Amino acid sequence: MSARRSLAAIAVLAVAGGAAVYGSYLYSERHSSAAASGRCTASLDGSTSTLTAEQAQNAALIAAASQRLGLPARGATIGIATALQESRLVNIDYGDRDSIGLFQQRPSQGWGTVEQIMDPYYSADRFFTALARVDGWQDMAVTVAAQRVQRSAFPDAYAQHETGARLWASALRGYSGAMAVDCDVAAGAGTTVRDFAGRIEADFGPDVYAVRRLASPSGDLWIDVVPRSGDAAQRDAFAAWAVAVAGSESVEEVADGTAGWRRGVGAAPVDAPGVVMGVAVRLRPGSQ
Repeated sequence: MSARRSLAAIAVLAVAGGAAVYGSYLYSERHSSAAASGRCTASLDGSTSTLTAEQAQNAALIAAASQRLGLPARGATIGIATALQESRLVNIDYGDRDSIGLFQQRPSQGWGTVEQIMDPYYSADRFFTALARVDGWQDMAVTVAAQRVQRSAFPDAYAQHETGARLWASALRGYSGAMAVDCDVAAGAGTTVRDFAGRIEADFGPDVYAVRRLASPSGDLWIDVVPRSGDAAQRDAFAAWAVAVAGSESVEEVADGTAGWRRGVGAAPVDAPGVVMGVAVRLRPGSQ
């Protein structure tokens, strides 16, 4: 595991004593994932864009990478639009000639080894590093900026994905308000606070969010994820990210202020325990 995925910089503060127990399964099983569509939707002002859960998870990773590397939300739009065109936002191990991965980067063209490019964190970082070197990219049309990086045989193809990519980038960078992403996904296999905190750091970088355990009278596994900057956009960005990765990261409920999301239900009020300073998340517990 890379250094950036280390857990050292994320504070996991024990608020309640005792180990996590397996609780609240009646709710989870009642809304079980047998009938889950596996679809996720980003919304803003009546406009929507729907992806598969796998695509949404990759969009969340790309948007978080743009934030971690200090690019504005427009960078996330360009990154998501590019990956939609190149791989349909799926981390595939094939493509034209030796192209692979989310961005169809080619080992023979100096993008890295096959193993490196198949790591979505590496490939997203390489894409955004290359984009940042394009003079004036912030003022270019999305398809022009993407083409300056990708040098595709179809330079105008990225434009068809701009509207949907913009909706996802806005939601995942926290500019569409609270709970701008909704997913209908299967229950995850289970997780721990440590593992979930590690995923947060891998995506957003160290010292961006603090994670603390919330006391839960029912014994459910609740955490409070607080942006260290206190920025509301970072709070909303995390809430959207948490829903987008809910299937793979065993997220059951998310509360962002008065807005909430429940797996199997969608947008719904969420009653988080205790005093929440950021975004409250209930996780499906795994092995402790």
